[in-house]
Formats: sequence, C-alpha cells, structure tokens
Amino acid sequence: MGNKLPAILIEGDHKQQKIGGALLLLATLFAMIMVNSSLSGFYINLLDTPIAISVGANAINKPILLWINEGLMTVFFLLVGMEIKQDILEGELSTLHKIALPGLGAVGGMVVPALIYTFYNHHNPTTLAGWAIPTATDIAFALGLLTLFGNRVANSLKIFLLALAIFDDLGAIIIIALFYSADLSLVSMAIAAGFTFILFLMNYLQVQRIPPYVLVGIMLWLSVLQSGVHAALVGVVLAFSIPLKSKYPERRSLLRELIHDLKPTVAYGIMPIFAFANAGVPLDGVESGHIFGSVSIGIILGLFVGKQLGIFATCWLGVRLGLAQLPRGISWATLYGVSLLCGVGFTMSLFIGSLAFENTIESYASVYRLGIIIGSFLSAIAGLIVLQRLLPKKAMES
Repeated sequence: MGNKLPAILIEGDHKQQKIGGALLLLATLFAMIMVNSSLSGFYINLLDTPIAISVGANAINKPILLWINEGLMTVFFLLVGMEIKQDILEGELSTLHKIALPGLGAVGGMVVPALIYTFYNHHNPTTLAGWAIPTATDIAFALGLLTLFGNRVANSLKIFLLALAIFDDLGAIIIIALFYSADLSLVSMAIAAGFTFILFLMNYLQVQRIPPYVLVGIMLWLSVLQSGVHAALVGVVLAFSIPLKSKYPERRSLLRELIHDLKPTVAYGIMPIFAFANAGVPLDGVESGHIFGSVSIGIILGLFVGKQLGIFATCWLGVRLGLAQLPRGISWATLYGVSLLCGVGFTMSLFIGSLAFENTIESYASVYRLGIIIGSFLSAIAGLIVLQRLLPKKAMES
C-alpha cells in the first residue's frame, strides 16, 4: 500500500502526459504571439468578453478570463487535491516524514524569494507591495515541463513536485486572501463555511453519488466568489470532501472514479486554456533598462535564485535534522533540478502582480511582467538542462 501512486501519474500512459505538456507550451507560445501581433485586439477583447449567469434577481457578470482563472482552474485544483488526498491516505505521503519534505521545500521556496524581493524593495512602500510575486510556483507549467521527460522520471520525483507545487499554490492562495483581497464579505464567508460543513458531513455519511457533491460544490464556489477570496481554493476543499473508500465493496471508489474522468479533460483542455488566457503578456513599452530596476531584479532573482535555494536548502536541512527523508528514486541532484523548475512562477506570479500593483498611480505592469518572464524562462531552461543531463536515458519502471 505504501508504494501506491497517484492515478494521474501512473494510470494514464506517459504519452498522454507528454502530449498534455506539449499542448501547454504551445498554448503559451500562441498567446505570446497573438498579444504581440496584429491579433492583439482580438485576443484582449476575447478575454474581456463578459459572460453573465443569472438566477432570478441575482446575477454574476464576469469576463471570460475570470471564468477561466476562478472557474476552470477550480476543476484543476479539484483533480490535484484528490491526487494529494489519495497519496496522503495510502501512498507516498502517508507518513509525516514523507509529507514533511515537500512541505518544508514549499515553505523555503516561498520565504527565500520573498526575502530577496524585500531586500531590493524595502526602501519603497509602493514596490514592496509586490513581495509575494516571486513566491509562486506555476503548478501547471512546472508539471508540464516535467512530463516532457515522460517515463524517464521516477514516480517519486513527480509526486514530490506535485505535492510541493500544491502546497506552494495553497500558500499563494492564502497570501492572496490575507494580503491582496479587498472588500471581504463576512456574510459570504459564513455561507461558504456552511457549505463546507455540508460537504464534510456528506463525506462522513459516505455519500457515494457525484451529483450532491457537484451541487454543493457549485454553491460553495459561488459563495467564495462573492466573498472576495480567490474561488479556485474551492477545488481543494471539495477534493478533500470526496470519499476515497466506498462502503459498498462492489462499487469503485468515488474519488478514483472522478480522477479517472477528469484526467484527460484537465490535461488536454483546462491546462492549455488556462495557459492561453494568462500567458499573453504584451511586451510593447518594455525597455532593457527595466531589467535593472528593483522590481524586476527582485522578481528575477527571487524566482531563479530564491526558489532553487529555498527549496533545496530547506529540504537538505530537513533531512539532515531528521525531520524528513529523501524518497526512493530521488537523488539530491534530481531534486535540485526540480527545485529549478519550481522557479517557473509565470501565470500565478502574473496574477499576484496584477493584484499587487492594481491600485498604484505609477504603472509597473511592463516591469513586473518582464521580471516574471525572465525569471521563469531562466528557471525553466536551467531545470530542463539539469534534468536532461541527470535523468536516465531509458524509461524507468513504475
């Protein structure tokens, strides 16, 4: 049981993982080309197109970009959350020592980049607001890059990155909720807490049908959306309420059934759509001098240096102190390669940047975007080069 691995990593073949990663990168490239060409107007207008859903007198009218970032990505976090839950209960993260390593790495990978950015921007309260930009790891891009190596990657290394990235993204969501959320609605948060209680009550009662979870999950998502907190968090809450084991021996686990059904949708649809919607960064107005500003330098060094240093150092220290253990199939060299990939903050960093500087008089958009692009690009290239050299040339056995 201890060697049981998440379904998203082993039940599907490695060809599916590589295709999903390739689609993700192609969507990113396509978005960058469109927004920096004569098609930029079409791209921007498309994402700004409002879509309204109304029930009686109540209506939600949001642009397509928000439906993608807080709607479709909720499904992505649902899938990742279910994978993590499965592995915590019966797999590689089932003991404190095993879950401690990615947990420590995530903490170090957020604290060190934040300190680096703060060091370069402590003198300016306005630019200091962007301290959280380099703390994020883009889970979709990091996993997409790793899947390019297919079954040359040990399952334990994939699990480590998956767990670290989800912890990191949860940390980013908490940061957004605490430091970048405005006009929080206590009433909506209270209603959301009520729906959360219902979900876990259903789990306790071993409800084995999907529709009730979908219905309550939608109500929870609407409540969180109205509360001012990032609604993608609902995916993780919903995931941990889905029962892993069935009280009917003849029936398949509801959690495993949902993982199986959502896996191709997320890999081939949601992740590329999310990349396309968020990777369109206009470069007009960007000057070479922006690279040496405190904001861009703080972000570049935070992502490229801070991420790898924070993750690798805290993992090494945790193992040395006996707080964690290095899983079988992971060497310190390959862990360093994955630490580099975690410096790809990209879409999540762009999102945090838009929140950090949305109320400033001076525009920092092109500056922080340039820093994120350079920092993420350097991390991705360095990580791919290191892993290409270190991973075995032949496929590894699952």
